[in-house]
Amino acid sequence: MLQVWNAIRHVYNKGTLSLVSRTNDFHTSAAQGCPIPINDLHRVSPDRYTQKERDERCKLAALYRLVHQEGWTQYIYNHITAQVGEGHHFLLNPFGLLYEEVTASNLLKVNLEGDVIDPGTTLLGVNLAGYLLHSAIHAARPDVKCVVHIHSPYAAAVSTMKCGLLPMSQEALLLGEISYHPYSGILVDQTEREAIAKNLGPKNKVMMLQNHGMVACGESIEEAWVNTYGTIHACEIQVQAMGAGVDNLLVLDGKSLWERTAAIAASEDVAHQARTQVKWAPGQLEFEAMMRKLDRQGHQTGYPYQLPEVYATASEQQST
Repeated sequence: MLQVWNAIRHVYNKGTLSLVSRTNDFHTSAAQGCPIPINDLHRVSPDRYTQKERDERCKLAALYRLVHQEGWTQYIYNHITAQVGEGHHFLLNPFGLLYEEVTASNLLKVNLEGDVIDPGTTLLGVNLAGYLLHSAIHAARPDVKCVVHIHSPYAAAVSTMKCGLLPMSQEALLLGEISYHPYSGILVDQTEREAIAKNLGPKNKVMMLQNHGMVACGESIEEAWVNTYGTIHACEIQVQAMGAGVDNLLVLDGKSLWERTAAIAASEDVAHQARTQVKWAPGQLEFEAMMRKLDRQGHQTGYPYQLPEVYATASEQQST
């Protein structure tokens, strides 16, 4: 806690006027009916972050904006984190901002011990419960670069079901095997980190937090977005289908279909035949499409497009 306050004092002493200016920019954007720019890194020193971290900051802030637009937020609560550097640090939202207020420059950077490495451009700090959940996963799973925690109504509803998330839709099958973690209250106990990591396991990328919500992981921010989207849609399908009665549900054999479904979905036979040599990583094609949408809406994502000409063409069509 002392380290958090020291970080806050450092930012305050460094430039109160600068912070006031950024706050005014928030109000100006709102007053003009414009979205708050996601990529606001022109406000920080060019040598403060590497180009790779600048890109990750923009992508993570854009992911917060997508979750806001989908209506999956719960005021200032819940978190999305992205690993940066050599895996010992991760970015997360300052506790107190709405998801639509998160930008590339105001993201906090913390280490796995909870120390604030970079306080961003606000005076806000770290939420302990969010830090515990995300740090447990990042520490145990080096392959996981992004973790999304959400309490959306459909995900929370499925998290209360004894049957869990059933393999009853293609959306559910694409997620692979699902992990489960029992509810034990708000996450403030350091000892629970080990249980979280153990229950997620070494390979699974989706975990239902029973009586609570869900966690979706990815080897990139893009993959985490696709896994989040798929999980929530699978939960919605299940909740809607249960209205017909449990006896009327067709539940598939998940063990025999998980790997087969995922393999087919990732194969070149299913991929579009584009006139380009771009190799799309999991979730990248879908995420880039959503970035085009945000940019057309004026969010200024700063996203490093693989196919910028597609965005340019779509923007031209929109203006005609």
